[in-house]
Amino acid sequence: MTTTTPPASNVVPTSDKAPEATGNGKRRGRPSRRRSTPLTIAMLAVLAYFLLPLVWLLIASTKSTQGLINSFGLWFDDAPQLLTNIRDTFTQDDGVFLHWLLNTLLYAGVSAVGAALLAAAAGYGFAKFRFRGNGAAFNLVLGAVMVPATALAIPTYLLFAKVGLVNTPWAIILPSLVSPFGLYLMRVYAQDAVPDSILEAARMDGAGEFRIFFLIVLRLLAPGLVTVLLFTLVATWNNYFLPLIMLNDSSLYPITLGLSSWAAQAQNGGAGASSDMLALVVTGSMISVIPLVVAFLMLQRYWQSGLATGGVKQ
Repeated sequence: MTTTTPPASNVVPTSDKAPEATGNGKRRGRPSRRRSTPLTIAMLAVLAYFLLPLVWLLIASTKSTQGLINSFGLWFDDAPQLLTNIRDTFTQDDGVFLHWLLNTLLYAGVSAVGAALLAAAAGYGFAKFRFRGNGAAFNLVLGAVMVPATALAIPTYLLFAKVGLVNTPWAIILPSLVSPFGLYLMRVYAQDAVPDSILEAARMDGAGEFRIFFLIVLRLLAPGLVTVLLFTLVATWNNYFLPLIMLNDSSLYPITLGLSSWAAQAQNGGAGASSDMLALVVTGSMISVIPLVVAFLMLQRYWQSGLATGGVKQ
């Protein structure tokens, strides 16, 4: 009886394939993991650069003034008193810290929403409409991006003094509504995020330009809108020089100017300064960071993807 043996297969399993040879005789395989080691180290260094101040601020807010001076900065004191510091911060000077915090929420919130809407409207106009002087006006905006805000503070003060807006909330809100960088960002984003076919379809259906902008364009510009909103929110929240020259009434102070006045009292030992005033300044700084972190965590989901995906059938 004869047994027939099937011919051997010439197919080599994929897992056993040798790396292909390149033209210079080197074998091409998976990239070495060693290449990612310097990038990982650089990423960890950048992460430490940004997180270490926050870690120090959190740890320092649990200490008394004596503990801040005598203990190691990146480790907790023997007797943490975070809750005591928070209570003292909100009760110091008849609870003025809470008033400063509400002022800052008002200034930063109104400025951020207003600046984002104005930047979206102007950026959409530059991107989708053609008018005389379009290029020159946009180049002027680009030039304004290079001008530091501190250079405009004194002229702004003189202008507001003429119209009687100094020492009012409008002295902080109105200058913050103008964001040349936000306008530039929204113009670049609207160029591709708003398809012309959607605009033409809306116009054919009888929609006006304002209705198109508020019902269609704002939805498509949501990721860019949130970016400008957060940039303006952080810039206004941390603004110090503009309130310093615009405001004289301590009841109108934002949190930056209020904590600065407390720090001056702690340094000079003025009237009303307590022995733990420095600890209250550090704790107030920690509390002032929390709303920004919350705002970022709530709004960062809009950066994941644009809302125009699938809006136009190919």
